[in-house]
Formats: sequence, structure tokens, C-alpha cells
Amino acid sequence: MAAAKKLALGRGLGALIDDVDKQSGPKNDFVNEIDLDRIDVNPFQPRTSFDEEALLELAASVKQLGIIQPVTLRESESGRYQIISGERRTRAAKLAGLKRIPAYVRKANDQEMLEMALVENIQREDLDPIEVALSYRRLMEECQLTQEVLSERVGKKRSTVSNYLRLLKLPVEIQKGLRNQKISMGHAKALVGIENEQEQIAACLRIIEEDLSVRQAEELVKKLLAPPAPKSKKTSEKTSEYKQLEAHLHQHFQSKVQLLRNNNGKGKIVIPFSSDADLERILAMFDQMKK
Repeated sequence: MAAAKKLALGRGLGALIDDVDKQSGPKNDFVNEIDLDRIDVNPFQPRTSFDEEALLELAASVKQLGIIQPVTLRESESGRYQIISGERRTRAAKLAGLKRIPAYVRKANDQEMLEMALVENIQREDLDPIEVALSYRRLMEECQLTQEVLSERVGKKRSTVSNYLRLLKLPVEIQKGLRNQKISMGHAKALVGIENEQEQIAACLRIIEEDLSVRQAEELVKKLLAPPAPKSKKTSEKTSEYKQLEAHLHQHFQSKVQLLRNNNGKGKIVIPFSSDADLERILAMFDQMKK
């Protein structure tokens, strides 16, 4: 039974509902007319926002043509109904002033309803990336699924599921930008690579303000993550006394001696040599100085 259920989730909501019906009793193929005041929202609904303008447009269409595609409900023990799929149509019907709507009534327990609602929403194209990510996490936590099993059930690559889940590690400010379409999924994926939260937010603001492409955002993050270049010790400008001393040492050692000194007064004397014989010559001069 578990194997059949796993395959059903991979095929989508329709296949899953069919399997639930086979397990729970005879399939109800006819459409029921259900009073809207007896229908409650799905407590497992992963969608957290509905486009108000689009909802009003749908309501205008429903008012003219009615509900063309029936919603899918489950009946609760109290005789009321909960939405499995079709919450937008139900909301639009209420706005249009309808009293009853056509619906399929299915049998499903809480976990089956949760899985159906989440999978049905994940397969929609109008969910924002954060809603998808939250749906994935909820499926994993409440249905005790691994990323590998989850990817099979929703028909996505494991890497895709992982990329969505990583979005939930971003600061709330960046998640809002993603949900409001100020940045794209590609931008967000680049920002995940930055560990410091404040740097993430600063980079996100720059992406928005400068309207950076995903490629430009990736380059920005790459520069931010690059190790800082070692600071070179600045040498102070040589005074005339130092230049005279260099000239004196050059004459003495017959080599272009350099005096390197920083602003703190620290430095070194560099005596170059051209060969092993030249090095022996310079060392012999130091031995003579000792005498």
C-alpha cells in the first residue's frame, strides 16, 4: 500500500485522489451541489496569499458563467466540508454571490489531505518560491519524508528540492523580496552563498537598486566571498640622507644596495648578488669588517 501511495504522489493529485478513494471505499463520480456556507478552508493550505486583482477577475467570470470545473472537498465528521483543491474558485464564488457550487466529495484522512493539498499546490506554476519551499519542508516534517523520497513524490530532481529548501535559510527581508518578485530565484540562490546575514541583506539591496542580472549578482557574491588582498607595507619616501647612504653602500659593496623603510622607521638593507662568486665576494667583505 505504501508503494502504491508513493507512486500515486509522483503522478500527481488526480492519481493520488483515485488511490485514496480505492482505499477508503467506492469512488464518488457524480458532482454534488454544496452550500458555500458549509465549506471551510483547507487547514493544510500551503498558499498564504491570493492575488486580489486576479481573484476579482475570476469572481467576475464566475458570476457570468458559474463554476466550470468543480472543486474537490472532503466531508468532516460534523457534516461540514473542507477544501482539498479549488480554494481560489471557492473564494471567487463567494465574491460573486453564489450560494452553492459544484464539488466532488472525496474521503481522506488528515495526512492524506495534507499530502494532496501540498502536492496539488506544488504542481501549480503560480506559487512563489518561498511557498514552494515551505510546502517541501512541511511535507518532509509532517509526513516524515527524506529529500530523496520527497523529490520522487513531487517529480522534481533532488537538487531542485534542495535549492528550494535552502531559500528558507535566507533572512526574512530577502524572502520578502523573493515573494514580491523584486529578486528572482537565481538571485536568491546566489545570496545563499553568503554566510553573514547583514552582508546578504546589503547585497540583496544592491541587486534591487542597481537592477543586477543573475549573472551580475553571482559576480557580486563572488567578489564579496574572495579573500582580501594582502596589505602591502608602504615604504616612506627616501630622504636625501638615505639616498646618499645607498650610494655609499653601493660604492662600498659594488652592488646596487637598497634601503627599504616604512613609516614606522622599520626596514631592511637589501644587497643583491649576481652569482655564487659575487656572494662569496660580499661575504668576504663582511669578514674583513669583523677584523
